[in-house]
Amino acid sequence: MPSLSAALRPSRLALAAGVVGAISFGLAYRFALKYRERAGLPHRSPVEGSPADFGLAFESVEIPSGEAQLAAWFVPAKSPGRRRGAVEPRPAVAIVHGWESNRGRSMAHIRYLHAAGFHCLVIDVRGHGDNPPENLPVEVPEFAEDAAAAARWLAQRPEVSSVGLLGHSMGGAGVIVAAAAEPRVRAVVAMSAPADLVRMTRQIFAMTDIKVPAPVAAPLAYLTAAVMLVPRHHSLDDADACLAAARYRGPLLLIHGEDDRGVPVSHMELIAKAARAARTDPGSAPVKTAIVPGYGHRWLYEVADVRRRAASFLARELGGPISPEIAGELAAACIVERPSNPAYGFGAAGAAMAAAAEAREKAREAAREAAENQPTG
Repeated sequence: MPSLSAALRPSRLALAAGVVGAISFGLAYRFALKYRERAGLPHRSPVEGSPADFGLAFESVEIPSGEAQLAAWFVPAKSPGRRRGAVEPRPAVAIVHGWESNRGRSMAHIRYLHAAGFHCLVIDVRGHGDNPPENLPVEVPEFAEDAAAAARWLAQRPEVSSVGLLGHSMGGAGVIVAAAAEPRVRAVVAMSAPADLVRMTRQIFAMTDIKVPAPVAAPLAYLTAAVMLVPRHHSLDDADACLAAARYRGPLLLIHGEDDRGVPVSHMELIAKAARAARTDPGSAPVKTAIVPGYGHRWLYEVADVRRRAASFLARELGGPISPEIAGELAAACIVERPSNPAYGFGAAGAAMAAAAEAREKAREAAREAAENQPTG
């Protein structure tokens, strides 16, 4: 197992050690270990329903990813045409959920992409949904490995002509990292994706009751993020969507809620900037962005224009029998809803912890006021 220094860039390790030294490096390291223990393993939620609930034919399949076998559904495109007696290949999209979600929570994406003419494969990332629990932290690199495994599985299907990835939140970062490593990925749509694990960790500090002095917040987040990745031998670079976006040279669409408090829209801007800076050739594949007014971290698919943009982008970049314009309109016309029980995942956890912290602070204030108003004898 690598040392902590192997997971950190040496110059940043020195900086982190120097700054957190003011509060004791040993204390900071123990904090990072406790944080990993509490935040590294997802709470699994059972998968509810299936594509059959919406009249969609599907196969329950398992996708090999390293030593894991990922629970998944394959939903074939509706009424594909035939050519010389064989099924005409069509483009396919692998859909990757976010932290503490599962494939059942991705039903909306399945429905509008299927309506637009795509084969759909939706997986449970390891440690999520119907997969067994994990003993080691699950982070962006694991989401990426599972997304790449889904892309490889699709590419081997005879009815699949090309493969795209769509991911949300940590799954959004995962599909960008996966595309940088897997050449069979032809296009990527990432929604609400965090730019890197350090910024995401610092944001969690801000959203919760973890009171970190401003001068210490950045180096402590850096140390904490690095410690999270050590058990699986990953570095911070392996979890960096900006670095991956610079390596991946295919078409990229980034969509983000304007009011996202879990992963601020600045993360999308950083990813887009890194991707565009690496594409100096005039013929480079496009990097497109869309900001959704009035929406936060989740449920962006409720907006017809989001569905239209995602489907038309994938149809254009993946090719296929349906034109981008028609695919976009078919997706926009497919009305989808958020889950009936929406309390899950990174955004929900942060909001709940922040609300609990606020309640505790109000209770403390009330207690202080009561003590101050207590009559004296």
